[in-house]
Amino acid sequence: MTATRAEGPDLEQLLAAVPPGETPDLHGAFPRLDEARIQELSALGERRPTRRGEVLIAEGEPDEMFYVVLSGRVAAVEALGTPEQRVIRVHGPGRFLGELGLLTGQVAFLTWLVADPGEVIAIPAERLRQITLSDPAFGDEVLRAFLIRRWLVLDQGLGFRIVGSRYSPDTRRLREFAARNRLPHRFVDLESDTAADALLRHLGLGPEETPVVIWRDRVLHNPSNAELAGLIGLRSDRSRSEICDLVVVGGGPAGLAAAVYGASEGLDTSLLDGVAVGGQAGRTSRIENYLGFPAGISGGELAERAIIQAEKFGARATVPAEVIGMEAGEGEHVLRLADGDSVAARAVIIATGARYRRLPVPRLEEYEESSVYYAATPMEAQVCAGDPVVVVGGGNSGGQAALFLADHAAQVRLVIRERELGEYMSRYLADRIERDPRVEVLVHTEVRELQGERGVLESVVVEDLDTHERRVLPAHELMVFIGADPCTEWLPDTVAVDSGGYVLTGPAAVQDGSGLDGGQARQPLLLETSTPGVFAAGDVRSGSTKRVASAVGEGSMAVRLVHEYLATVR
Repeated sequence: MTATRAEGPDLEQLLAAVPPGETPDLHGAFPRLDEARIQELSALGERRPTRRGEVLIAEGEPDEMFYVVLSGRVAAVEALGTPEQRVIRVHGPGRFLGELGLLTGQVAFLTWLVADPGEVIAIPAERLRQITLSDPAFGDEVLRAFLIRRWLVLDQGLGFRIVGSRYSPDTRRLREFAARNRLPHRFVDLESDTAADALLRHLGLGPEETPVVIWRDRVLHNPSNAELAGLIGLRSDRSRSEICDLVVVGGGPAGLAAAVYGASEGLDTSLLDGVAVGGQAGRTSRIENYLGFPAGISGGELAERAIIQAEKFGARATVPAEVIGMEAGEGEHVLRLADGDSVAARAVIIATGARYRRLPVPRLEEYEESSVYYAATPMEAQVCAGDPVVVVGGGNSGGQAALFLADHAAQVRLVIRERELGEYMSRYLADRIERDPRVEVLVHTEVRELQGERGVLESVVVEDLDTHERRVLPAHELMVFIGADPCTEWLPDTVAVDSGGYVLTGPAAVQDGSGLDGGQARQPLLLETSTPGVFAAGDVRSGSTKRVASAVGEGSMAVRLVHEYLATVR
């Protein structure tokens, strides 16, 4: 790799401002490698000197090299070469550089600049992946550090900026896409951020031209999700011209498990998702009853770990890639994408899950663009900060949202139809809510009206189902978790569904007992649909348990059945 040196009159001023010493380790984000490990890596990479001002990793460029600092110091800098440049962190001998993009293929969100000359070990990213496969302990140390570093840059609001009004549908779309994909960014709100007007004037733009995405010297005017994904290297550009063994549609827990097991067991596997990996689970602030994580894990981190695991085994993930149709060909299934592309596979696993239902109240559409949400992630927490919030839903999603938002909102009220919290909610979660004084629970109650002016929610009217007494609850945001409908509108009629639209599998898929293809002797395999070679797993499947653990189990089981199917057709 050819070394480059940053240029510009402010470079020396920036280097002179680098604080002495190094940034303390934060939660294991910046571990120091021991001498034995450094010697092992020295034999696998190139030792080379560094000079003051040299750029090792450039912001906005693919992160393709893993560096270990042997001597000298390296600074992580935001917006190098712009008036907003600043030093974020400083690292010395024994530390390794980089962030999650080194494993995922995304571009770097910081520039790593040599502050004091010394020496580094440089290892290509592909070789690093091989090392982590052969040395799981080291791989886990690197992955854990990179995940925490991603959390830190998200928390600090580094990365690109989304400038727009919180009431704009396109602004909300971009923010949700960035948040669900855990992309480092900062939201500049036209309604409340005092710097927004000056920023737009500097760019020669008016408020009516927003939303815009700004990153260094690039300005994207109301980009599509695919354009934003391309900016940061999220969307795969791998060729899809050949027929693959397996395409998994949907990146929730079931789809991610299918991708991991499919690729690890030798199938040429592709995963497609229209928005982000993680599904509904990815929107969950904390999953506390998933096996192996006694302290709990956020849905976003679980999804991030899973997609890295799938890609480690060779699975190809493409996001966003919305599937709008499927057609059967000679020994293959062709999936049509919204962008006009298509993907062909010998077998398909449908893991598209379900989307939350909308609240059946008047004027809902008037407030949906500004004040109604169907997730509780850090993005929603930022919106709700200091506001009164109403959460609707008596299941685990509603309970988790209420507890998470209680750390940010001025007041949280949880509205449920059930007579007690534990009716549909896990007992551990119901107990925590009942002990939390920050959450007021209104049982046996439903929302009747939404109130506010010019599309901005001010209050929610609820009614007790026994007494019919109504109460006005102040609320600037309404969070809705009242059940879900399956994402199956893209499926052809040849895939049988039940009365609720969920995909039928196994014997239920051919209820007349005639077998597949209207008369073949073979009955569908356990998770196979009425279309041979097409399987379903997770929440989208009729009769599924609607839990993360069961979805993961079904995704892995579906892969075993795919092997069985492919053996018969080959």
